Amino acid sequence: MPKMTFIEPDGSRREVDAPLGLSVLEVAHKHGFDLEGACEGSLACSTCHVVVEPDWYDLLPDASEDEEDMLDLAFGLTKTSRLGCQIIVTEELDGLTVRLPGGSRNAQKS
Repeated sequence: MPKMTFIEPDGSRREVDAPLGLSVLEVAHKHGFDLEGACEGSLACSTCHVVVEPDWYDLLPDASEDEEDMLDLAFGLTKTSRLGCQIIVTEELDGLTVRLPGGSRNAQKS
């Protein structure tokens, strides 16, 4: 089974099992990481924003225009930012490392 490493805002790292076909958001929830995903992966918010480590970024499929629009709303946006709901675990991504930002911006909440 593929593995993934999450880097928490305090810098601690944790490697977890990442079942094939799950999104990074689903893997995070499965292992109790604090990654909101307010829209439940429907590409309607930016609360599952993660920062992909540079060595892994180019292995990901390009972000869709809809994802890029949502990323514009993300807290702490970087050049390697992606939405966790849009990254699907594949064999090629075994070892993927993502950083969890220190916050999120949820435009859905009043």
